[in-house]
Amino acid sequence: MDWEGVHGYGGQLDIRPAYQREFIYEVANEQAVISTILKGHPINIMYWVKNPGGDFELLDGQQRSLSICRFLDHKYYIFDKDGNKIYEDTILADDLDKIMNYELDICVCEGTEGEILDWFKTINIKGKELNDQEALNATHTGKWLSDAKRYFSKPNCAAYGLGKDYINGAVERQDFLATVLKWKSNGDAQGYMAEHRNNADATELWSYYQDVIMWIRAVFTNYRREMNSVEWGELYNEFKDKKLDAEKIETEIRELMQDVDVTKKSGIYPYVLTRKERYLSLRAFDDNMKREAYERQDGICPFCKNTGTFQKWKPIISLLA
Repeated sequence: MDWEGVHGYGGQLDIRPAYQREFIYEVANEQAVISTILKGHPINIMYWVKNPGGDFELLDGQQRSLSICRFLDHKYYIFDKDGNKIYEDTILADDLDKIMNYELDICVCEGTEGEILDWFKTINIKGKELNDQEALNATHTGKWLSDAKRYFSKPNCAAYGLGKDYINGAVERQDFLATVLKWKSNGDAQGYMAEHRNNADATELWSYYQDVIMWIRAVFTNYRREMNSVEWGELYNEFKDKKLDAEKIETEIRELMQDVDVTKKSGIYPYVLTRKERYLSLRAFDDNMKREAYERQDGICPFCKNTGTFQKWKPIISLLA
């Protein structure tokens, strides 16, 4: 589904201005809009912005407006009082008239770009509130953002197809865009967007994302579901130029996955590169358990092969094996 260039009101209303979020309503939300209209109840005020040229932009009400359009375009059904599925072409004529002749409450606003964007953020505090990335998108509009959203924010976009196994989130709520921006900018997404706002395209960000995914697949050859909870960009930024043995890494990961003392399995991936134990969330052991493991393993850590006195020795894995 591509909502770019959606216009209404005789072509005078831009329903999808650049600062708008993606279409995020679920079918249940859309059905509720039509049900409200058929009952003759209000669906709340919508806000339009009047531009200097006399045309309009839809500031608030996109989700409701598109829900009406999608029903009339046979994209989803509603239920009648008996629970039967009803589409636009099977709805009663009287009910269709209620939809077609429903009067919307419109508030028309005029102001500067900054004022419009401030209104947009304020209005969206209610309902499905803007998340951080959606708020950033609203204030960093331009060609760069439009191109970035083409890669990272559309249903079934290129980024989703390439890396859906490695990112846990929804493209429509900007999770993919937010994630790759965080990786690329080392946590300063706002600064990166401000710097590149006037760029003609987002090919740099897209190329970076492709490099990260290709690196993951080359280094971690066996996919596991825990891989969608790893901050891959951070690992790529630090280790992309280092020579890594993928076979050795996989052997170590397999051993750690079977270890009951490692309570955070997704932490295995950063651990095998950084050697920072905090990623593993190791199970805590009392002194008696440590002592038994120490004696059983002859004072040698089975993982790092370090030796030491019991007081200084820190067991890492397989303490109860």
